[in-house]
Parts: sequence; C-alpha cells; structure tokens
Amino acid sequence: MIRHCVFYAFRSSVGAAEREAIHAELDALSNVVDGMGEMRFGANVSPEPFARGFTDGFTIDFRDAAARDAYLVHPDHQKAGARLVAAIDGGTERLFVFDIEA
Repeated sequence: MIRHCVFYAFRSSVGAAEREAIHAELDALSNVVDGMGEMRFGANVSPEPFARGFTDGFTIDFRDAAARDAYLVHPDHQKAGARLVAAIDGGTERLFVFDIEA
C-alpha cells in the first residue's frame, strides 16, 4: 500500500466553504480511480514546532504504486489539484508531497 501525504497552507482569503469544496472534489476521485482508498483531511494538531507553516493536509491510501500513478495523471486529479494549488498560500512552492509504503 502507498500512503500519499500532502501538506499545505490555504491563503487566508480562502473560506471554509471553498476549502470543503476543494476537499470534496479531491475525495470524489475515489469514484473514478481504481485502487484509491481512504482519504483523510485535517488541520495540523501537532504540538511540536516543526510544521514550517504547513497548516492543513490530507492522506490517501492507494492499493499500490500503479493505482497512485494512475491517480497522478488522471484528468480529474489534474483539475482538482490545480484548484488546490490556486488556493494555497505560495502555490506549488508551498506544497509538500511525501509518499510512503505502508
């Protein structure tokens, strides 16, 4: 299994409704990408001082690397990802993605 971890900070002008809509659009990809499993969204709640400005994030569990790779190139992911990047303070420069085998 591949756990896809994504961290970012929304621009302050992005309201709760838009944040929820972005997350819902990403979550809906599980209906079109085979092998995409559970997706969890949340704000950083760590008491440690190492967040480096990342305030929000999500994880997606993929059956395997092939499922993750299919997600990455899927046109619906490209669209949802662009919407997320447009809402991030700093765009792709402030987007951190890390995949681990779980």
